[in-house]
Amino acid sequence: MFKIRSLLVVFVMVMVIGLFLFTSGASAAGKTVFIGGTMSLTGPYAEDSAAILAGFEDYVKYVNETKQLAPWLKEKWPADVTIELLWRDDELKPPKALSIYEELKAKGMLVYRISGSPIALALMNKLKDDHVGATSMASGPYLLKPPKTIFPQYPIYTDEGAAFGEWFLKGWKEKRKPRFAFLTADSPFGRSVETPELKAYLEKIGIEVVGSQYVPMVPTAAPTTQLMWLQQNKVDLTFGCMINPGAQPTIKEAVRLGMGPDKAYKIIFGFALPAHLQVFVPAMGDLGNGVIVAGGYPSHWPTVTKEDVPGIKFCNELINKYRSGKTVAHVMYPHGVVEAMIQVEALRLAMQKTPLEKLKPIDVLQNGFYKIKNLSTGGITSTPITFGPNDVEGIDAIRMQQVQKGKIVELGVYPTRHIY
Repeated sequence: MFKIRSLLVVFVMVMVIGLFLFTSGASAAGKTVFIGGTMSLTGPYAEDSAAILAGFEDYVKYVNETKQLAPWLKEKWPADVTIELLWRDDELKPPKALSIYEELKAKGMLVYRISGSPIALALMNKLKDDHVGATSMASGPYLLKPPKTIFPQYPIYTDEGAAFGEWFLKGWKEKRKPRFAFLTADSPFGRSVETPELKAYLEKIGIEVVGSQYVPMVPTAAPTTQLMWLQQNKVDLTFGCMINPGAQPTIKEAVRLGMGPDKAYKIIFGFALPAHLQVFVPAMGDLGNGVIVAGGYPSHWPTVTKEDVPGIKFCNELINKYRSGKTVAHVMYPHGVVEAMIQVEALRLAMQKTPLEKLKPIDVLQNGFYKIKNLSTGGITSTPITFGPNDVEGIDAIRMQQVQKGKIVELGVYPTRHIY
């Protein structure tokens, strides 16, 4: 009997130790490390998040199989370390996101990801206090002032707005100042672009800022009142943050009211990412003519695999290999691949300084995220990615795109002004 009890005690101890190693996220025996965080698979970002999750899933398979970070990068992932994707659906609800964060942190997550502006606002101070570096689908200016530990991979919304203003002025012919208004979503995401710093910058370069109008994230009625306000206030250009379920009905109503660059009332509508033209154009066609999106991804995703955009070619290869011929047409798939690449690179760099079994989030933040310099995404982002303690905005240029004759046209790349 004593022998049986002793064996039971040993068995229980082994199970407890095994569970600890599994939940540590950096098992010395298993050499496993987690990437991921939360996705918003429920709610207005569901379509974007599903594509991002697919990008994460396929990139993890690629690195585990090849031990490469990308076909164009010479750096190698450690041969004895396996990456595991760990994620939950936060439903874009801050309270749920907070509880998920605590759960995944307890499992040993060394990196994290943010699924939207409400989640970023809820978690950004906690992440900073815990010294956890996080990638992000949100890119609000609140991440920069002061710098947090959330690292967006596309330009801050306010920098996108500044680039839109600069582009507009290049074609302005009248002697008076053009009149600008924010036309943006009535949400933390939408209102984050409306800042004193952006207003001041636009006025500095010669644009008159006359006010703001707000549209529900997903309108239940046409935003006629907001658009008529623009006409009544003689607005020439607008900019804001909307998702496609907001941008598309807004522009449809604008067309009905005769508003647009080729309509009776001349006006240019501009949006920040994520009003993806790759989603907007197939749905809107010629109705979207003249609409601008600042900060987007290559316009030919996913149908063209040009050699001069190796990142897009890589994404298509991942889909063909791991999706059994089932395409992922949403443009946020490349975004997910890049987010996963950043998390993996941060871990790889940190492991060069600290053994995996001793790695803590602060090590990954300081010796990982902060040490990422000129990380090439193969042209998915408009510039290579660089981070630092005072530089969490990873790229330095903004791709400008416009709908012309129902197609996406590249307008060039504008510098980020870092108005924060």
